[in-house]
Amino acid sequence: MGVLNLDVGGDAGGRTGCMELVSMEDQDSRVPALETFRVEQAPPVIYYVPDFISKEEEEYLLRQVFNAPKPKWTQLSGRKLQNWGGLPHPRGMVPERLPLWLQRYVDKVSDLSLFGGLPANHVLVNQYLPGEGIMPWCPFPSPTRMGHCTTRPSAPSAWAPTPCWTSTSRGNQRMMTLQSRPTDRRPAPQPRPPPRPAISLLLEPRSLLVLRGTAYTRLLHGIAAARVDPLDTASLPLNAAACPLARPGACLVRGTRVSLTIRRVPRVLRAGLLLSK
Repeated sequence: MGVLNLDVGGDAGGRTGCMELVSMEDQDSRVPALETFRVEQAPPVIYYVPDFISKEEEEYLLRQVFNAPKPKWTQLSGRKLQNWGGLPHPRGMVPERLPLWLQRYVDKVSDLSLFGGLPANHVLVNQYLPGEGIMPWCPFPSPTRMGHCTTRPSAPSAWAPTPCWTSTSRGNQRMMTLQSRPTDRRPAPQPRPPPRPAISLLLEPRSLLVLRGTAYTRLLHGIAAARVDPLDTASLPLNAAACPLARPGACLVRGTRVSLTIRRVPRVLRAGLLLSK
């Protein structure tokens, strides 16, 4: 029927503005509850949790996603999107109550203390068909640029997420790549070292992926637009030991993928404040 990925990103401490963004560099700290799932030989810090949700939960969530009213979907280039929990505004988020079918799993992710003890409050649902993907991107600007930060290149800065991203997959798998962002193109007094090669992670059905700190803020992450993910000994993902599907010689055919990006938006507007502006 499809794949469900629960992606997590958001505010780690409830603060806003540049002070919060500076502090993010210090948040490469590990998550005690997930330490046994940390991916070795990966940039800090990546966790991969197999079977974070059950098959029954997977089927239930997918039914709820596909039963959503048609106006809830927004067609984008290469994917469709649902927005739950609030609407974007230049000064922050106009909050909306999450539906109960989402709140249960938002609470499950929040209980991992990924947001500094604060609950997640926003969910993006993305649907990708076979052959679709997402170009490598990072929610934070290059360190060579000014301290402005966005969740997407066009998003308002008040939506800046934490250095944390979590994904649970259903029904189908996807290979995700992470690579260093391009360096500043201005002339340098000394030659720069060559960029590090991209690394890959396999997102299997019902798994949870958490990217924190440098792995989230300093690396571009994306999924190639393809219908098949071929694997050989040289291209096995870093989390292969936790993935039964990650076998040399395997040819993983893609199906429909649904991802849930769960995050905490730091700046939430009160209705009265919004109406007064």
